[in-house]
Amino acid sequence: MTSTTSPKLLVSAREAAASLSICEKTLWSNTAPRGSIPFVRIGARVLYDPADLRAWIDAQKKGGAG
Repeated sequence: MTSTTSPKLLVSAREAAASLSICEKTLWSNTAPRGSIPFVRIGARVLYDPADLRAWIDAQKKGGAG
């Protein structure tokens, strides 16, 4: 049998922070409404869409001094 693994639709704060190479505290300070990183709340969990993280990275590139 072939096992296929689909990519995660949402990631935890720990996974999001690790993928951005920042600490969780920095992630929290950049999470809406304090910051501009959108999140999804399911019950008590705060989760992040990898596509939103990529969009946030792209926005940060455009906002740099040039």
